[in-house]
Amino acid sequence: MSASAWFDSVAHRDWLSEYPIGPAFLDTFTRRSRDELRAAQERRFRAVMDRAGRVPFYRRRWEAAGLAPGDVGTLDDCVKLPRYSKADLMESVAAHPPFGDYHGVDSYPPDARPPVVLHTTSGTTGRPQPILWGPKGREMQNLMLARAYRLQGMRDDDVVHSVYGHGLVNGGHYVRETVMHFTRALFVSAGTGHETRSRTQVELMRDLRATVIVGFADYIRHLADVARDAGLAPDRDLRIRMISCHLGRESRAALSEAWGGAEVFDWYGVADTGTVAAEGPDHAGLYLMEDAHWVEILDPDTGLAAPDGTPGNLCVTSLFKDDVFPVVRFDTQDLAALVPGASPLGLGLRRIGGILGRSDNMVKLRGINVYPTAVGETLREAPETTGEFLCRLDRVDEREELTVLVEVRADPRAWPALSTSLRDLLRRRLGVDLPVEAVAPGSLAPLTGIESRQKPVRLLDNRRQ
Repeated sequence: MSASAWFDSVAHRDWLSEYPIGPAFLDTFTRRSRDELRAAQERRFRAVMDRAGRVPFYRRRWEAAGLAPGDVGTLDDCVKLPRYSKADLMESVAAHPPFGDYHGVDSYPPDARPPVVLHTTSGTTGRPQPILWGPKGREMQNLMLARAYRLQGMRDDDVVHSVYGHGLVNGGHYVRETVMHFTRALFVSAGTGHETRSRTQVELMRDLRATVIVGFADYIRHLADVARDAGLAPDRDLRIRMISCHLGRESRAALSEAWGGAEVFDWYGVADTGTVAAEGPDHAGLYLMEDAHWVEILDPDTGLAAPDGTPGNLCVTSLFKDDVFPVVRFDTQDLAALVPGASPLGLGLRRIGGILGRSDNMVKLRGINVYPTAVGETLREAPETTGEFLCRLDRVDEREELTVLVEVRADPRAWPALSTSLRDLLRRRLGVDLPVEAVAPGSLAPLTGIESRQKPVRLLDNRRQ
């Protein structure tokens, strides 16, 4: 038996039938019962477990937890399996360089190994993680993101301006493949401000008549300011009607207003899993793609299921990844809560309310949990700020201190009073006293990487220095 080339391994018509997109997605999930969904989940889970059981990373962890073959037969048994995080994957890379022992490529006979593609994570929370995909896992991730984009209203005649990064980072390549393989929209791979200067990007939007922007909300918001500085009014000179981004705790209304009233949509996923949840036209939370993922919301401290409406870590088992790098109980450490109640669209899928921050990016000060995303959300209430900020964590006399640096549009003589005002605002909203330092617009860019990174840095931890 000879190994197949990439496109020989892509059964995209079968996958589209099993995982529908566009109008077929809405039709399927307004009719499909929860029992029918669960039956499909169980069948896919068994295939994933069969593959994962051949991967050294999982075998080692499951044996250490005292699990034997047959102990985990259904999704109800999933809680017996130990969770893992990015830190565990990076330990695997260190012990088994260069790719770790979690991908499972070696579990295939040599003459039947699937072709693979290599990218990395962005490295925002540490060293970039190498990730390998086989044809099914990769194209299924593309398909699921296309489902999200189509749900949000992406059309065949759209011109899609992407500000996701390229290089080894997965984001830009993954999104380009999605739009090229599963839509008929025209894709413009502008990348970050390091790849295509921000001024050039807004000029390209004008010249190529872009209608959709995709990327991270921080930089998309920044580009609106760049456009205005270049004399381009988003509501007059640019034609953006839709923004699909990772909104987090950014203000939807402010981002929409900055782009002349464009409709803003949120979605969530990570490189390991692909798209996990996406907002629809009802803007009533992000629909979990439950046919593709088994999603748990877990208390960060106990690892137990969090009640509906209570934030917890998103823990994901990808039900389609039964080829290269199966994902079984990956603790993303991204915080979200389930939204109670029925779907306004009549879809038989659960929803989350958006990403609230990261549990591993939380700072505990005087008994209060402080998330950089909440700091930024609060600061943007003040019209004097540009929206750009950085939290700096230091250890002073054995005590941790968090200082907030924020860019402001104001005369430097007004900075001391403005810093005091913003400090008061944070104290009222967050319940903790945080020193604030006002700085000039653009001065934080070298530290946050807003022009060069697809996900800017918001917490500078000096305790490690």
